[in-house]
Amino acid sequence: MKRLLLASCTSACEGMRSARTVQSPSFFCLFFFSPFMNIPIKKAIAVLLPVLFAGVQYCAAQTPADYRKVITERSAKIINTLGITDSVQYNKVLNQLADQYVSVNTIHDAGKAAIAAIRSQGLSKEDMDEAIKKQESKKGAELRQLHGAFIAGLEKNLTADQVEKIKDGMTYRVLPVTYTAYQDMIPSLTPAQKDKIYGWLKEARELAMDEGSSEDKHKVFGKYKGRINNYLSSEGYDMKKEEKAWQQRIKDSQAKG
Repeated sequence: MKRLLLASCTSACEGMRSARTVQSPSFFCLFFFSPFMNIPIKKAIAVLLPVLFAGVQYCAAQTPADYRKVITERSAKIINTLGITDSVQYNKVLNQLADQYVSVNTIHDAGKAAIAAIRSQGLSKEDMDEAIKKQESKKGAELRQLHGAFIAGLEKNLTADQVEKIKDGMTYRVLPVTYTAYQDMIPSLTPAQKDKIYGWLKEARELAMDEGSSEDKHKVFGKYKGRINNYLSSEGYDMKKEEKAWQQRIKDSQAKG
């Protein structure tokens, strides 16, 4: 189990801004306290958190060459789910995905350096905020352009279903897992409500793909989950009551099984 978790943490390095930067552990908490996680799993995570953090520390010690290696290995795990049998096509798509990870990371690193430079100029708060806003806008434009080119490139070599699998792979399958969780938690959702939830989760996935760390990817989905919960509340659902009932159904099912 420890080896499996350390391997998973090593793969998770693909989302970090730099293989030499230790990310905050708060992204673990996003799921540890998530309403979409049952109690037995929470207990398991509590026991295994030290192992997870050991994996993060391992990632932090890697060199740029190691980072590229980890990125390629992570990309291969995603590409291996696509059923590509032609080696030329396989390697082409593999390189497309690995290059995308590196490019996204580069843009975020450059943006971080630019903001640090702005903060060091001794500007007034108003001027500094304006300069940072412009820098964030510039970074956003670069990421959107990169994103568009990446998807266009994939669509030349893959089917729509395969592109979907890559998107889910890059975002830890949060979309399908969360969408299923909402349907399990509230079986009475109408088709229109399901469409609304799915649409927001797809929007979140597109944005999360362009984030530079695992933590930031999960934060994007966290914001959209909040939007979804507010929407469902406005539709008349008592989210706390629905969650409690859902957790009880899970317990009952586990007791029977």
